Amino acid sequence: MQTKTIPPWLVVALCFGIVAIDGFDTAAIGFLAPAIRAEWALSPQQLAPVFGAGLAGLMAGAFLFGPLADRFGRKRVLLFCVLFFGAASLLSAGASSLWPLVGWRFLTGLGLGGAMPNAVTLTSESCPPERRSLLVTTMFCGFTVGSALGGIASAHLVEALGWRSVLVIGGVLPIALLPLLAWKLPEPVRRTATQRGSPVGHLFQGGLLRGTLMLWLAFFMSLLVIYLLSSWLPTLIRTTGLSLKTASLVTAMFQVGGTVGAIALGALMDRVDPHRVLAASYGLAGVFIALIGASGGSIAALSAAVFCAGFCVSGAQVGANALSAGFYPADCRATGVAWANGVGRIGSVLGSVGGGAMLAMGLSMPQLFSVVALPAFVAGLTMALLGWHRGGRASLELGTAH
Repeated sequence: MQTKTIPPWLVVALCFGIVAIDGFDTAAIGFLAPAIRAEWALSPQQLAPVFGAGLAGLMAGAFLFGPLADRFGRKRVLLFCVLFFGAASLLSAGASSLWPLVGWRFLTGLGLGGAMPNAVTLTSESCPPERRSLLVTTMFCGFTVGSALGGIASAHLVEALGWRSVLVIGGVLPIALLPLLAWKLPEPVRRTATQRGSPVGHLFQGGLLRGTLMLWLAFFMSLLVIYLLSSWLPTLIRTTGLSLKTASLVTAMFQVGGTVGAIALGALMDRVDPHRVLAASYGLAGVFIALIGASGGSIAALSAAVFCAGFCVSGAQVGANALSAGFYPADCRATGVAWANGVGRIGSVLGSVGGGAMLAMGLSMPQLFSVVALPAFVAGLTMALLGWHRGGRASLELGTAH
C-alpha cells in the first residue's frame, strides 16, 4: 500500500532512466559488433547469436517477470530486474570468448525484458488518469534517448578503452541508480491476498480473453514492422543507389518520427478515444510505409515518408503500451503489459530476419514496402475492433446495472 505521495513527474523521471538504460544497451551492442568481430576473428554468421540471445532474453524476461510483479509487487520485481541486468552487463564485459558473451547477453536481455513492462505499469498506476497516456509515452521516450547515448558512448569509448568499457558503463549505470529507485519509487497498487491462480490465467477470464488476443495481435504486427524497418531500412534504401551516409541519415528520421509521434499521440489519447487514435495511426503508418517504396529517387520525399512512418507506427506502439496498462485490472496488469510485449517480441524476431528473406525474393521497392505495410493495417484494424469490443462491453455492463 502506498504510504506517502510521490509526485508523478518523479516516477516518470525514474522510469525514464530505466528505459533509457535499456535503449543504451540495445543500441550499444550493434556498435560494438565490429570490434568484437575483429578481436575474436569472427564471421558475421558467428556473431549473429550475440544479437539473437539479447532478443530471446527480452522475450523470456517479459513472460517471466510480469506474473511475478503481479504476485510480489511491481517495485520489488522492478528493482530486482534492474540489479539483474546491471550485474549481467558487468559480467559480460569479462567474457573471453563468444559463447560466454552469448550467455551473458541472454541474461542481460532477461533482466531488461522484465524491467521495461514493469516500468510502464508502475508509471501508469502512479499518474493521474487525465494525463496518463502522455506521461507514459513521455517516459517511454527514454528508450530513444538511451539509444542515442549508446551510439555516442560507443563511438568515443571503443577506440580509446575497448568495447568492454561500454558494457561496464551499461552495468554501472543501473546499479548506481538502484538506491534512488529503492528510495523514491512507489508501490501504488493495493494487492489483495485473496488472489487465486496464476496472473496469466486471469488474462483469459471473463471479458479479458478477446481483448488480450487482440492486444497480442496488435503488438505482434506492430513490433514486426518496427524491427523490420529498423534493421533493414538502410540496406533497402541503399538499393536505390543512395550513399550509405544518406541511407543512415534517412533511417534516423524513423527514430526521430517515433519520438515525436509517441508524445503527440500520448497527448491525443488523453483527449480522444485512444482506440481510435491508435487505429488511425497504424492505418496511416501503412500508407506512409507504402509511400517509402513509391518515393523514387527523391531524398526529400523519402525522408518525409520515413519520418511519418516512424511517427505513426513507433508512436502508436508506445501508445499501445499505455493502452494495455489501462486495459487490465490491478491483479493482472503487470502480467498483461509484459505478456503483450513478450508476444510482440516474437514479431520483432521475425521482423529482424524477414527483411533478408524479402530481399531474396527480388521484389521491387514499391512491391516490397506494400508488403511491409500490411501488418500495420492489420494492427490498425485490430485496435479498431478492440475499441468496439470494449465499448460494447461497457454498454452491456451499464444496461445490466440499470
